[in-house]
Amino acid sequence: MKITQEEVRHVAHLARLEFPEDQIGKFTIQLNDILMYMEMLNALDTKGVEPMTHATVLYNAFRDDEVKPSLGEGESLANAPDPRGQFFRVPRVIE
Repeated sequence: MKITQEEVRHVAHLARLEFPEDQIGKFTIQLNDILMYMEMLNALDTKGVEPMTHATVLYNAFRDDEVKPSLGEGESLANAPDPRGQFFRVPRVIE
């Protein structure tokens, strides 16, 4: 095992976490499994593999800015439950 239960307790203390004693053993096993998997990944030959930030290529779906007519005052206030003049009236949130 790479990590001991005492190290799990120490890391939990640093992270301001509290776990029941029966959970410490479970976390120790899980963290050791993760570290063993990382050792397996480190054994792979990654020469010639370009670094990437995501597993898949991401493209942003930006659209061109186009000036379009907006809603008029009457249309935008048409469905307002309690319009006041040219404004939306909302319930008070600060007393």
